[in-house]
Amino acid sequence: MAGSIYLTTSESGCGKSLVLLGISEILLRKTNKIGIFRPFISRQAGQRDKNIELILKHFNLQINYEDTYAFYLDEGLKLIQEGKKDWVIEKVIAKFKHLEQKCDFVICEGSDFSVDSVSFEFDINATLAKNLGCPVMVVGKGTGRNIDETLNPLFLAYDSFIDKGCRIMGVIINKVSEKNIQPLLKNLNNRIPDESIIKAVIPNNKILESPTMKEIAEQLNAEVLYGEDNLDNQAFHITTAAMQVQNFLPRLLENSLVITPGDRADVILGVLQAHASVNYPAVSGILLSTGFKPDHSIDNLLRGVSDLIPIMSVKTNTYETVSNYNKIHSYITHDNALKIKNSLSIFEKYIDTDKLEKELADIKIEGLTPKMFEYQLIQKAKSDIKRIVLPEGDDPRILRAASILAERNIVELILIGNEEELKLKANKLAISLDSKHIIITNPKINAKTPQYINKIVELRKHKGVNHDMARDLINDVSYFGTMMVLEGDADGMVSGAVHTTQHTIRPALQLIKTKPDYNVVSSVFFMSLSDRVLVYGDCAVNPNPDAEALAEIAIASAETSLNFGIQPRVAMLSYSSGSSGKGEEVEKVRKATEIVKSKFPDLPIDGPIQYDAAVDASVGDKKLPGSPVAGKATVLIFPDLNTGNNTYKAVQRETGAIAIGPVLQGLNKPVNDLSRGCKVDDIVNTVIITAIQAQEK
Repeated sequence: MAGSIYLTTSESGCGKSLVLLGISEILLRKTNKIGIFRPFISRQAGQRDKNIELILKHFNLQINYEDTYAFYLDEGLKLIQEGKKDWVIEKVIAKFKHLEQKCDFVICEGSDFSVDSVSFEFDINATLAKNLGCPVMVVGKGTGRNIDETLNPLFLAYDSFIDKGCRIMGVIINKVSEKNIQPLLKNLNNRIPDESIIKAVIPNNKILESPTMKEIAEQLNAEVLYGEDNLDNQAFHITTAAMQVQNFLPRLLENSLVITPGDRADVILGVLQAHASVNYPAVSGILLSTGFKPDHSIDNLLRGVSDLIPIMSVKTNTYETVSNYNKIHSYITHDNALKIKNSLSIFEKYIDTDKLEKELADIKIEGLTPKMFEYQLIQKAKSDIKRIVLPEGDDPRILRAASILAERNIVELILIGNEEELKLKANKLAISLDSKHIIITNPKINAKTPQYINKIVELRKHKGVNHDMARDLINDVSYFGTMMVLEGDADGMVSGAVHTTQHTIRPALQLIKTKPDYNVVSSVFFMSLSDRVLVYGDCAVNPNPDAEALAEIAIASAETSLNFGIQPRVAMLSYSSGSSGKGEEVEKVRKATEIVKSKFPDLPIDGPIQYDAAVDASVGDKKLPGSPVAGKATVLIFPDLNTGNNTYKAVQRETGAIAIGPVLQGLNKPVNDLSRGCKVDDIVNTVIITAIQAQEK
């Protein structure tokens, strides 16, 4: 029987999706076979349930959507009103058990408490939790309330579950003002003295509570006229602009949505100028009411502006538009990485996750799942915190990643750039760099710059580099960051979000250089598949290595694999398996395999071997019976860059695998390269990997 928990709320709008994400994250550290189930979901034309979709897509769960719920809420309510409550419960249990057979753990999420059926949902949630045998986690809310107003509905829900004979695992109050956090915690502990029950209070968070421009457009049925690329902007406030420009500009607040009639071209242009000005706060977007749209001349002007904030249009008048806006509910959706990262960070900060893990300790650990791998990386990075330099400090993705890493206390960071400019840019992104884990340094005023210049001259004088040339080089952020690593002022460097791979690696090769036993710098990708993590090398650096270089890549990749908790079983890939194939390329792989075996006779390695024989046990048994690697390879070495690069991208696109890397290996100190198309998650993962590399003795 699978483990399970029933996650429910005391009323609507409690923000249980944050808790849902946090519990899912913890469970996926131990098993990838988790399920999400809802007895009742709201009926929305053409749309799936947002929380089910969030968990299925964010965690890439291979579950049919139809298996994740039993009834539409209106359908279930109608059946119960017809006297068929027992039948409804039986149907819910049957669907739950069907999903349970496929999972190690199922999170059962209660209903959302619609206005028309609060009493029904209250009773049915408690009844179902009891019948399903799930311990209960109750979530309440403190939005705009005093202590009593917050606690009364929560304890009403708590008592109803106790009366039904349910076991309460935890009680959480979400969306609380800072001043009420400690009084609420004290009340919870007094009212529920049982120390085995998890009790937590989570403060308000404007990023989670504020709608994106995309959500505003969808819920108000607004037409997006301009700025479609910036629909992820969040509106923390609204400002109604019905007065002259000089009067409404002082009323602008940070990340406001400005609502104004569609014929007010002066307001539109004034808002855009304010957004571009350092003297006014950033604006999230403009919502034009009354159905009017900019005329031809203004339209022509706006279409010539790059990186425009969203400008949208609705047909309702201004008063009705403001009223409709105030009814918008902001969700955490699977495509909003910022809200998801914030949710997980908040959950980890305010919930006793160690205690929660102990409560869920009956889950069987089966192999190294992707979530377990990610969890182990974070824990390993935290065990010996390193300082990583990010030369491209002015890139928005770098700033977001730095904020996430600092919040989770995983590494210490050095951002290269002008401190005032970086903090201003971060402020416009609604993030803060004011953390003890973040240092900002400017090469032009850094006290170590002269020392770095002298060191470059010392190391490169044989290449004709003099002080003037070294002074030019140190103004390049890649060279400055590399020198910080070389001189021990940073433990590792991550770059490449803006610069090319060559721009990132060249300074490292010139200054840091390779380890004594290595002649080449190579790379691996950690390929996080649905059920395991594989190591692919080399997919990013060496175009056509000879046998000696290929052997070195295999040895380095096995070492990297071992350092990151993956037991290396090395497959030297080719177009044939065993002794069947002939030709120059297969002979190169065969020779490389023999070189590795001669140096490390205890390392499980085989080659040449085809990819299917390396990863599929049934194929491996047929093609290479008795092989220590066939069918169970964890490290796959490609014969050339063309094969490796295309294969990792094909696997990534076709299977939805997460590719972490490229992770460079062979350097004396860790430097890693990012793709210029990298996302915030990629940067976070690469920094963590680099920090762990820096821990190696």
